[in-house]
Amino acid sequence: MKILVLGSGAREHAIVKALAAENAGHELVCAPGNSGIAADARCLPLDITDPQAVLSFVTESGYDLVVVGPEAPLVAGVADPLRERGIPVFGPGKAAAQLEGSKTFAKRIMSAAGVPTGGATRVDSVEGAAAVLDEYGAPYVIKADGLAAGKGVLVTEDRVAALEHVEFWIRHGEVLIEEFLDGPEVSLFFLADGHNVLPLSPAQDYKRIFDNDEGPNTGGMGAYSPLPWLDEGFVAEVTETVAIPTVRQLEAEGTPFIGLLYCGLILPEAGIRVIEFNARFGDPETQVVLPRLDSPLSAALLAAATGTLSAHEPLDVAEDVAVTVVLASENYPESPVTGRELTGLVEAAAVPGVQLVHAATEERDGRWFATGGRVLSVVARAESFAAARERAYEAIALIGLEGGQFRTDIAERVA
Repeated sequence: MKILVLGSGAREHAIVKALAAENAGHELVCAPGNSGIAADARCLPLDITDPQAVLSFVTESGYDLVVVGPEAPLVAGVADPLRERGIPVFGPGKAAAQLEGSKTFAKRIMSAAGVPTGGATRVDSVEGAAAVLDEYGAPYVIKADGLAAGKGVLVTEDRVAALEHVEFWIRHGEVLIEEFLDGPEVSLFFLADGHNVLPLSPAQDYKRIFDNDEGPNTGGMGAYSPLPWLDEGFVAEVTETVAIPTVRQLEAEGTPFIGLLYCGLILPEAGIRVIEFNARFGDPETQVVLPRLDSPLSAALLAAATGTLSAHEPLDVAEDVAVTVVLASENYPESPVTGRELTGLVEAAAVPGVQLVHAATEERDGRWFATGGRVLSVVARAESFAAARERAYEAIALIGLEGGQFRTDIAERVA
């Protein structure tokens, strides 16, 4: 197939690597991509948040499948004109993408579908927020309603900090104050074709910047899969109580969800609850979920895009484990220092069972530079968590980046 992947981060690189690993002769193009992705696919410049620009590009070049990676182009509606032209596209339309683009919308859908989630109250003023904070009590959970690049969520015991977070984000729109739920978190991806769903393997990511889950939230500093501590029937339960009701509710409202339904879950004593939905593959969980997939990813994505998941076999997943550790720039997430040189990438990639997934890198005359906060993911596969951790940390220790930082406790408790 001729496949176009839209995006430029580690998530898109992981998707491209999974497609390339099929050795099926696919013609892979990534727009706009990055220097790391360019080793696995042809990268071309394109404004992926402009629906008409994407439509023109796709119709002129001819593609069998378009995979939309990040949330911004989904919320901008790039999938809609493609789908109207009959082009298979993996990614929800603008209306369904509000499942991620608006937390208020997501809560309404969950309520209508009977999906278990925590309580939440929408506020549009600092004064109103103060009263709601007192009603819920500490720890306080505050979420910006719209897209916030992983920075809109704050969980804190500090009421003053909570109000300051509300005051900052309320300038950009509404804010939700939510019930605090305590328990282990799980990310579970579902391919959806507007009516049916197909689950992938669960993963767990690490949001805080520092070891022991300390410091501010980030876009994710590492992840691992599978989760051996989950009950055997976990995936089936989430499928029946969360994924299918959500997709069917969106279908009933005339906004079918076709693409990747990311279920961000928490497991308090009362049972499974949804923290949030995303409308695309998660980063860094994708980096550990897709390498364990033995079924061809392209066929599964195409089945979702063409409404034929009911005829697709359950996905075959390898028994080995995967661990990813994210290398970030100095001062990430507040004000990352960029433009510094990266060294040791060849040596790191040569560690057995390791691959490097690039998020924000640029190659200039044979030298590599960091261009963003989260720079790259070191992904390791092995037969055990102990071996995968050892490989991942051996590889990341070989990479030089002035001021670079990474967590040292990814998957430590399951090793």
